[in-house]
Amino acid sequence: MSNTSFAPEPKKKSTIKTLREKANTRFRDTAYPWLIPLSILLIAIFLYPIFEIIRISFTDMNLVEQDFSYTFNSYIQLFSLPGFWPMLGTTGFFVFFSVAFQLLCGFVIALLIVRGEGLKLRGTVIVRTSVLVAWAIPGVVIGVIFTMLYDETSAGILNHFLSQMGIGPVTFLSDPTLALLSVTLANIWRGTAFSMILMYAGLQTVSKQLVEAAKIDGAGAFQRLRNVILPTITPIILVNLIIISIDTFNTFDMVMALTQGGPGSSTEVIALSIYNTIFQEFNLGVGAATSIILLLINISMTMIYLKVLGKKGDPS
Repeated sequence: MSNTSFAPEPKKKSTIKTLREKANTRFRDTAYPWLIPLSILLIAIFLYPIFEIIRISFTDMNLVEQDFSYTFNSYIQLFSLPGFWPMLGTTGFFVFFSVAFQLLCGFVIALLIVRGEGLKLRGTVIVRTSVLVAWAIPGVVIGVIFTMLYDETSAGILNHFLSQMGIGPVTFLSDPTLALLSVTLANIWRGTAFSMILMYAGLQTVSKQLVEAAKIDGAGAFQRLRNVILPTITPIILVNLIIISIDTFNTFDMVMALTQGGPGSSTEVIALSIYNTIFQEFNLGVGAATSIILLLINISMTMIYLKVLGKKGDPS
């Protein structure tokens, strides 16, 4: 009598295992695995320091004592400081006029370069390269350069030329009002180069056929600028505003090298105030609280610009 053997039936995969395999397959087919290393790096070098600053801002931590406690006193002390609101006013003046003139000067220079290229004038490349030099120079070096320009003795470059015309000496850095104007002017010179780069790139996107069509229809130079060029580069202008606004709010090195916030505190912007609070007064809590205020300002400005940019890009 022969023995008949029956092969065991294969076990069916469980529903959970099947769903897991499908999920793994879908996960591998997406871009998420490639984002994991970047996410880890972002958390390590960007998000963690922000959370740490937020934590420190709710303490009375300082660089002298090891013991600290969690409290709201850092914010209370910050808002009650007599120099806090004037410092915000100084920062607002510095940022507003810096951004406005960087944007305007950058646009005018870019427009002139594009116009020169259209007329095939010689030297447009040299002009473009010369403007870029200011962008490549570190802020500390710019501060030193303008210190020599603003020197209030006869050795000062500006005062030397003014003395030849019977004017001066002008107290560029010792008068509180003139000092703020002088620092703002130096920052305008510094930031115009970057603004010009973005504006130049934006002007390259303007359709030459559209400009020529407007010209044939009888539109003048100002009308072509207002109705053709500016609407086309509006997104570039808004992106430029975001970048140079944040950069100007965070300006520290140039002001430190030029005036150290003086005379008095007439040129102390918020970024320099953070440095002075932490490294001169050793007050980590108040310094971190000031950093959070700066962070909130930057986020608010960015959200406003992005909202406007979204409306400009909405076809409806």
